Amino acid sequence: MKRILAKCYIWLLLAVLYAPIVFIAVFSFTESKVLGNWTGFSTKLYSNLFTGTMQGTGSLMLAIKNTLVIALIAATVSTLLGTIAAIGIHNMRGKGKQAMTFLNNIPMLNPDIITGVSLFLLFVFLHISQGYLTVVLAHITFCTPYVVLNVLPKLTQMNPNIYEAALDLGATPFQALRKVLLPLLKPGMISGFIMAFTMSLDDFAVTFFTRGTIGLDTLSTYIYTDARKGGLTPELRPLITLMFVGILILLIVINIRQIRNSSNDEE
Repeated sequence: MKRILAKCYIWLLLAVLYAPIVFIAVFSFTESKVLGNWTGFSTKLYSNLFTGTMQGTGSLMLAIKNTLVIALIAATVSTLLGTIAAIGIHNMRGKGKQAMTFLNNIPMLNPDIITGVSLFLLFVFLHISQGYLTVVLAHITFCTPYVVLNVLPKLTQMNPNIYEAALDLGATPFQALRKVLLPLLKPGMISGFIMAFTMSLDDFAVTFFTRGTIGLDTLSTYIYTDARKGGLTPELRPLITLMFVGILILLIVINIRQIRNSSNDEE
């Protein structure tokens, strides 16, 4: 009985989590402007999204472009900074290491609105004009701790003697870092990059407070503005569906690769 109840609970939880996404995906294949009103199967919304025949195409496409560019820049820079920070934290000892780990976790536990308001006040205090640069800096700031969190376990699992052996054999610290450490940390760095990219892609509060008044829009702020006008643009339904499917495929590929690598290591 306990086993049956446990399975029912898991399936109920999964249904609650994924039912809204499935609902949006289903109604992305109908032309109705009202979500929930099925008017027959159609791929017109997908056609409108790709051909640019819908109203407000320019602003939506620009928002998507801004979102992807900011996410790529933030994920790349935060992966670099997070990896270096993780190596530094790993090599610390005693209470200093515990303190740095604790400080790294605070931004992840902080509500986004606090991070957004704090960065907004910081930029105002430093007299930095808000716009593209401040949004990118803000995204790098809150993405970096997630990279640290993904890289640190790989450093813990690594044999510390490998790096020392490379130095003893004549490698410079930079060569040992590039040829020994980074290949071993690569899975953690990739996971950190994907998480940072996803967090940047998903962010609203931090972007909203740091974008200024120049009209810079990412996908999240565009959807917020669109919803305030009285409803969401129907073409957002296929866009959301495609984003979900793309991330799902990426995660499946990564998991398959990890399973294969684990099997090869065991052999």
